[in-house]
Amino acid sequence: MARATTKSDMVTAAISNYEKLNVLISELTEKELSTPFDFTADGKKHEAHWGRDKNLRDILIHLFEWHQLLLNWVNANRNGENKPFIPAPYNWKTYGDMNVGFWEKHQSTSLEKAKEMLKKSHKEVMDLAETFTNEELFSKDIFKWVGGSSLGSYFVSATASHYDWAMKKLKAHKKNCVK
Repeated sequence: MARATTKSDMVTAAISNYEKLNVLISELTEKELSTPFDFTADGKKHEAHWGRDKNLRDILIHLFEWHQLLLNWVNANRNGENKPFIPAPYNWKTYGDMNVGFWEKHQSTSLEKAKEMLKKSHKEVMDLAETFTNEELFSKDIFKWVGGSSLGSYFVSATASHYDWAMKKLKAHKKNCVK
């Protein structure tokens, strides 16, 4: 599916990918849930996240934390607080370190709690998206704090695109468990 460029497409893609992710999760076997992720044998999977996340909980927490980034950023800026999307001391060049911090923060979070947190944050993100018009989401230069992009592109990244990332990772793990 092409990246959404309208509010309607964004909402549809976010809901669809969230539902697909949940179906994929519900189909994971006990072996797939209990086997740690290991993508070291695949030389094409060299990005840091392939080594960072070790289980389903780690993926769900990553999605939850990126929802929190979006929610906190939008709400702060709407309330007049000039806040960047990536919180200090991180930036777009060092956000990988931030992701590791999210991972470390949640090592004692249970899988069930991670599922609850993601379900709640997904709803909050979708509810927040509904408060904006199509123009506010997908026209540039509407909100100075968004910069040169559109606000909707951040919603797409935090939802549909990130859910797609999670599904690819889970499918790769499932494939590894068959070997």
